[in-house]
Amino acid sequence: MVGDDTVTIWSIDESRQPIRRVRLSRFPAGARICLIMGCMTPAERASAVAFALKNCALEAMTPGEATMRAAAAYERGLKPVTHLIDVADEQTAMRLRAAADPAGKDRLAAGSLDDHATDRADAVFARTVLLAERRWNPSGDLDELTAIHKGLFEGVFEDAGKLRTSNTTREVTNDRARAANPEAFFPAGLIETGAHNIAMELADKRNLHALDRDVFVHAFASIYDELGYLHPFRGGNAMVLRIFGSRLAHDAGWDLDWGSVTREEYRSAKHSAYRGDTSALETMFDAILRPANPTRVFLIAGWNQGPAH
Repeated sequence: MVGDDTVTIWSIDESRQPIRRVRLSRFPAGARICLIMGCMTPAERASAVAFALKNCALEAMTPGEATMRAAAAYERGLKPVTHLIDVADEQTAMRLRAAADPAGKDRLAAGSLDDHATDRADAVFARTVLLAERRWNPSGDLDELTAIHKGLFEGVFEDAGKLRTSNTTREVTNDRARAANPEAFFPAGLIETGAHNIAMELADKRNLHALDRDVFVHAFASIYDELGYLHPFRGGNAMVLRIFGSRLAHDAGWDLDWGSVTREEYRSAKHSAYRGDTSALETMFDAILRPANPTRVFLIAGWNQGPAH
């Protein structure tokens, strides 16, 4: 936040707390721009916006024109990400008023966001961009998943960053073959235990570092499926998992370009994995995997986002 000759320095973890205020006049012009606008390159900003759009599109969510104009200004470095958030939240409020949205929808509904969160697409899109810029603690465990979920949905849904407390069944999977299964996802009371076991598995595998491509794809698809089954939140799990998976892959030396993935392909691969067959997930990941650029942002939906990728 800028005022007069001072700027507030904010933490870059999920707490987003102010650290201290400094005088801009103490810094050269270039550093002042970084303090006010953030230090992402234009290509990184374009990549973050493209990923945010794709992550929403895979849940049938589309931001409005005003929000996209604000995103374009952010990409060009004309406006900070906070401006994008302000515009998106204003557009979301307008959508909800127009829809006469009842208070009962303030919570994330179980499962996919597609049927009940389209009116909040602007806000979720903007917060995805904010996550790309401010990052979070990449702890590789439930804390990281919770931080991402909170970052995506805080100020949008009241249960942002909160674990689900009830078991989830067929109404979430939309898979009639699993209708009789009372625990289509991991039991709610054991989520923390399950998450700990997956984190330990990742640690034992050195977070998938230094693996050949085919070995990585197989191991990554397996972990991705386990986290999908864990399903720690009532809703928004897929959006969180794509961000977590992109970060995990990047730190292991690979980038995922989600740009070519269709909603149908993703859902089909996910449901096949629920039935015990991860081959479709492996095929999907193999098609969008490439060696990482370790100096660039890792949320990608198109390799043509300038020199970053």
